Amino acid sequence: MFEVVAFYLFATLTVIMFLITVFTNNALYALSALAAGMIFISAFFFLLDAEFLGAVQIVVYTGAVVALYAFGMMFFDSLSTVKESIKNPRLVFLLSGLIALLIVVIFVSPIIGQNVQANLPVHPEWGNTQDVGVVLFTKYLIPFEIAAVMLLVAMIGGIILASKKMDTSYSELSENEIDKLKEER
Repeated sequence: MFEVVAFYLFATLTVIMFLITVFTNNALYALSALAAGMIFISAFFFLLDAEFLGAVQIVVYTGAVVALYAFGMMFFDSLSTVKESIKNPRLVFLLSGLIALLIVVIFVSPIIGQNVQANLPVHPEWGNTQDVGVVLFTKYLIPFEIAAVMLLVAMIGGIILASKKMDTSYSELSENEIDKLKEER
């Protein structure tokens, strides 16, 4: 009974935090809600007796969100307003959703297609950490490396995007000066 109540509590809190992350206009609120959502996700691992994965979730992902928080506050002027000029936002939303669904299907299909319990090398004398390492670096090595490369590309892209606008701060300029800078770019 405890597990069921805890699951529904953490599921509700996780969904609420991620909805705040998506729908808020304030960067501070979005990053704080993202960090809280990552911590709530770690609760699921603790409920499933996967203490190592729960701790990794807190340390790695929540630590990454805090680093993102720091970089977001340092590099971006959160006082300036950003006006997007997407000509067809519904098409962009639909294509993004389809691509995300395709990626999920590609990574989940090997798991669904096989009996997962029969293929996992679970050794009772080892701990949870060793079992995760064996599975991660044998069966899931390719997705693990792809995720590492994607994170590296995202980090480099973020640094490049942030460094392009480092010379001026929009909060210190007047409206006319901001309009002139935008026309130049």
